[in-house]
Amino acid sequence: MSISHAPPDSSGPDISRISTAKADADAPSPLELVPLVPTSARRTRVPRWLRRTTGPLVLLALWQLLSSTGVLTSDVLASPGRIAHVGWDLVDSGSLTSAMTTSLQRVAIGLLLGTVIGTGLALVSGLFRIGEDLVDAPVQMLRTVPFVGLIPLFIIWFGIGEAPKVAIITLGVTFPLYLNVYAGIRGVDSQLIEAGESLGLSRWGLVRHVVLPGALPNAMTGLRYSLGIAWLALVFAEQINADAGIGFLMVQARDFLQTDVIVVCLIVYAFLGLLADFVVRTLERLLLQWRPTFTGR
Repeated sequence: MSISHAPPDSSGPDISRISTAKADADAPSPLELVPLVPTSARRTRVPRWLRRTTGPLVLLALWQLLSSTGVLTSDVLASPGRIAHVGWDLVDSGSLTSAMTTSLQRVAIGLLLGTVIGTGLALVSGLFRIGEDLVDAPVQMLRTVPFVGLIPLFIIWFGIGEAPKVAIITLGVTFPLYLNVYAGIRGVDSQLIEAGESLGLSRWGLVRHVVLPGALPNAMTGLRYSLGIAWLALVFAEQINADAGIGFLMVQARDFLQTDVIVVCLIVYAFLGLLADFVVRTLERLLLQWRPTFTGR
C-alpha cells in the first residue's frame, strides 16, 4: 500500500514563505554596528583644564580668606593681593625680569653640561662592560656626596663668579640622568638585541635602532627629575656670593624682612620649574608616540 503526496499548488501564494520573509524583515540586522563609548569618556563632564586648576584656585581662595580674617598676618605671610602688587612692581621696575634672565642662563648652561656628561657616562657604562667597570663605581661613590656640601669647595676652586654656581647645577643634573639612562640601556630586552642581530644590524645599528629607542623613556624620566634638581641647586647656589638672580632678590628681601618679595621669588621658581616640566612632557609625547601607555581612568 503506497501513499502518494500531492505536490503543492503552484497557482496560489506560499503563506509560510511570506510570513518568514516578513519576520526576517522586522528582525534587527545582526550586522548592525553599535558605537562603543569608553567609560572614561562617558564620565568626563568637566573639562580637564578646569579640574586641574580647581585645586590651586581653592588654595588661593583659602589663603586670601585667612589673610583677610587676620589669621595670617602680613609679617608671617602676605596676602595674595599684596604679593600680586609687589610682583607687578618688580616686573615694572625690571628687577624681576633681569633676575629671571640671569637664573635661566645659569640653569640652561648647567643643564646642558650635566646632560652631556651624565648621558655620555651612561652610554660608556651601559654599552660596554669595561666602561661599566671603570665608570660606574666612581659615579656611584660621587652621587652619594651631597652636592650642596661641595659649595665651599667649589668657591675655593672656581672663585665667587658664575663658575661655582654652574658647577653645582651641573653636578646636580649629572647623576639622575646617568642613573636613568644607564638603567634604560640595561633594561632593553635581550630578545630585541637578538632579533636585530638576526636581521644583520651592525653594532652601531643595534645601538641606534634598538638600544637608544628602548632607553629613551628612562632618559626622559631622568631629564624631568634632573630639571627639578637643577632648580633646587640654583636656589642654593644663588644664596651664596650672588650679585644677580632670583636668589639674590631673596637674600636682599631676607635682610629687609620682606616676606612678600620672598614669596614672589618662590612663586617664580615654582612657575619656571612647572614650565620646564611642561616642555619636557611635551617633548616626551612627541618622541614616545610609538609607546602606548595607560593614561588613567
